[in-house]
Amino acid sequence: MSDHEQLHRQLIDSMTASGSLRTEPWKRAAEAVPRHEFLRGGFFRLVPGSVPSAWAPVVEEGDGWLEGCYADESLVTQIAGTIVPADIRGEIMRQPTSSSTVPSLVLRMWEDLQVDPGSKVLEIGTGTGYSTAVGCARLGEENVTSIEYDQEVAARAQTALGRIGMYPTLVTGDGLLGHGDGAPYDRVIATCGVRTVPAKWIEQTRPGGLILVTVGGWLGSSELARLTVHEDGTASGPLLGGGVSFMLARPQLPPPLGLLPDLSVGKERETVTGADVLNNWTSRFVVQLAVPHAQRLTLQQDARTEDVLIDTKSGSWCVLYEEAGRWMVRQDGPDALWDAVEEHLGRWHAAGTPALEEFTVHVTAEGQSIRW
Repeated sequence: MSDHEQLHRQLIDSMTASGSLRTEPWKRAAEAVPRHEFLRGGFFRLVPGSVPSAWAPVVEEGDGWLEGCYADESLVTQIAGTIVPADIRGEIMRQPTSSSTVPSLVLRMWEDLQVDPGSKVLEIGTGTGYSTAVGCARLGEENVTSIEYDQEVAARAQTALGRIGMYPTLVTGDGLLGHGDGAPYDRVIATCGVRTVPAKWIEQTRPGGLILVTVGGWLGSSELARLTVHEDGTASGPLLGGGVSFMLARPQLPPPLGLLPDLSVGKERETVTGADVLNNWTSRFVVQLAVPHAQRLTLQQDARTEDVLIDTKSGSWCVLYEEAGRWMVRQDGPDALWDAVEEHLGRWHAAGTPALEEFTVHVTAEGQSIRW
């Protein structure tokens, strides 16, 4: 048994033992796809202890490359929209823009999609092509269409898929628009996050079909949702839990904040709801529902830490800080942001702080709502 075969077997066994790989058909699909073929361009490793985050390239056949390919980890494959591992000697301090998803999550999502033999699937976000290949191994390449926003990422995925003899329908374009030429689909699966589920996905999915997508927002809390498409053109379904996170689809990324407003003005008061609610995954998700256009930043002012929310749509803002053991909030603009947060969190607490698995997503022609 070769090194990569041995590492591949260890990964399959690990995913089976952890419960992320639960059924025999998907186990066979995972066994059929060698992950290292989709990472021949290398990947980036986070430099331990770096602040701000720095990334170092790991190139093909380099030290730790093959072991990394078969680790159950997410591997960054592109930084700042264009930079790949071969471009860098040393370290780079920019934001990741493409990655190879954790294999156990890939398999969990395909299983959560509840496909039947012959199901016709649209995948949003080809990435390296590994997830696409797993879908082809289970369903047949003729039943898989995958769309990728980035042309260079798409080209590398096509090459990798060709290396292992898989030729699904690959499309380069805005995944939020779907791919109408192949519709209707039985299933849609997204390997990017969205703030709102696109109407095109619902239009292109047959009634009774399923859409599996991570729903989140600009405060960085998200969750996997499985929506059923209804005859009336709406879709609804539960969040599935597990704290799943993906990079947001590029067209839904937050706009640059630009010049900050004068944060020293505004009305100030004490609040029983402190900025610590922004550090908890579930409560931050609830906050996100209350102020969906808000972005967060942290400032050091007068020897104290201030948490700032700025609404990029209305221009409203709030600042939170601790003083003598009390939380204080200062806010200004057309909307009182922290008042909205307190009200939404208050209703969530009154309901018994339900877990995210008890939330339901509803998408209609009027828009999207998430309720518990």
